Parts: sequence; structure tokens; C-alpha cells
Amino acid sequence: MTHPATVHPLVSPWGRFGLYSFFIDAPEPAIVDTGIASSPAEGMAPALRAIGRRVEDVRWILLTHGHIDHVGGAHALWELTGRRAQVVIHEADAPMLRSRRAHVAEYRAGRGRYLGDPGGEAAVAAAADTVISGELEPTLLVSGGETLSLGGGVTVSVHAVPGHTPGSVAYVLDGPGAVFTGDAVQVHGAANGFPGYTDPVAYRAGLAYLRDEVRPRHLYLGHPYRRADGTPYGVELDAAQAQEALTQSLAAEARIAAAAGRCLRAGPRATESPYSPFATVADELGYTGDPRPEPSPFFTSMAGYRTHLDQTP
Repeated sequence: MTHPATVHPLVSPWGRFGLYSFFIDAPEPAIVDTGIASSPAEGMAPALRAIGRRVEDVRWILLTHGHIDHVGGAHALWELTGRRAQVVIHEADAPMLRSRRAHVAEYRAGRGRYLGDPGGEAAVAAAADTVISGELEPTLLVSGGETLSLGGGVTVSVHAVPGHTPGSVAYVLDGPGAVFTGDAVQVHGAANGFPGYTDPVAYRAGLAYLRDEVRPRHLYLGHPYRRADGTPYGVELDAAQAQEALTQSLAAEARIAAAAGRCLRAGPRATESPYSPFATVADELGYTGDPRPEPSPFFTSMAGYRTHLDQTP
């Protein structure tokens, strides 16, 4: 007989915001994403006690991608499980779990080329040192297509949905159709009002795959991403909301791609604008948010379009 697994969102404090992880209550319990260094002790452990569960009993740590607000608490959580939990991440994002310096390299290769911040690398390094609880070798690398057994007939399938990062994955709780996407579904962005992805072509393909093939009955987002009018979704979406969020994500990307293509073909030029050298993109889209705070989704996405254009014959 299959054990009926249930899902519980776990919210951990982080400044003005909360960080979301998800507890899968199965015979071998799992937590999807781990927030930052303080999240396991300050957010997850008390939330689990409140529902009669123990953080020490977690046997799977499932990481949707390698950004610091998703892997930062992985080492601390692994320690709280007595180092017994399996730590799972896509092979392409594993360097960001293994090394704090990988986060600096990501910044330098992408958005850092355009932010014009002489202290940017140092700030990213300091953040990695502060909010990543420890460098950690994953116990299981995935690439998509794997099925993980959580005991009692409960299985989780792994689906590669690169774009936000090269190693972004969706974990699907088989049967209930619960899908955990981390930041692979950006809609119109979070509080910053702009979606962020390193590879726009892969991001678009991943969204279409989730919408048309996976078709979530329950979709769990990494943050409260927003609709076009600025109102936020929750992090738990039903089937209709999931289809809406995925369709809106594709529409937002298509609109940004069209504006970015026109700007890049015309040859972006440096100006005094905070959106330089992509000011014409911001103007065309009517985007007026501050593009500079980390993780700077505006410049992350623009760097992705620039890279894609440079690689297109």
C-alpha cells in the first residue's frame, strides 16, 4: 500500500522576507530547498515541531538549484539529520553547493559584466560566506529522468528545467501531482518586478515542458512571484493557477525577448541610465524597478540574451 504523502510549506525568516522550503511527509521524509544558514534551526525545526515532526528524521534534502537562498542551509540541515540525509542536486549546479567561490564566478561571468559595481564581487563573496552554512559534497547528482524512493511506495521524479540556472530541476511527487520548481517559474518576477534567468531559450523550453507535459495539479514556487498587475501568487498554486502562472511566464519572456532582441541588434550603448547598456529594453518594457540589488534579475536576464546572441551564428 502506498503511504499518503503530504506537503507542508516551511517559512524561514530572512530580513524583510521569508524563505520557503517544503516538507514532504513520507516514510523517508524530504525537504525541498534549504534557505540560508540560519533557516534549518530558526525556521524548519520549529515549524516541524509544530506539526509533530522532527528535523532529525529528514532523510532527503532535494535542492532545486544552486542559488544561496536555496542551498545556503543545506550543510546545516544535513548536520541536524546526523549527516544521514541524502543531498540531491543537478550536476550542473553542484559546484555552487561544493564551493562558495562558485557564486562569485557566476556573478563575474553574468550580471557582473553590466552592473558596473567595483565592490560587486566582494559583496557576493561576503554574502556567500555569511549565508551558506558550509561547503558540501552532494550524495546524489541528478540530470533529469531519475526516480527517488521516499519509502512506502512514495516516489519523486526529477525533471530538468534549466534556464533560471543551468541545473534547475523540478521535483514531482508522483501520484498527487505536486511539483516543486524552486525559481524555474518566474512569472513577472518577485518583489523586484522582473524575471531572472541565465539562459532564456532553456527557460522558455522548461516552462513549455512544465505547462504542456508535466501539467502540475499542485505547483510549489520558491518565492511569491507576481502577476502582470503586481499582485503576488502564493507559493502553493492549484492546477488552474499553475497553468496561469506558466502561461504568464511564457508571455513575459516572449515580451522581454522581443525588446532585448531589438536592443541588441541595434547595438546597446553605454549611458548614464541605471539600466545601461540595456536602457532601451527597460524603456520599451516600461520597467522602472531598481536593477542593481542582488541577485539583479534584470541584468541576469540581459546577460543571458547577450550570451545567446553571441553564440548564435
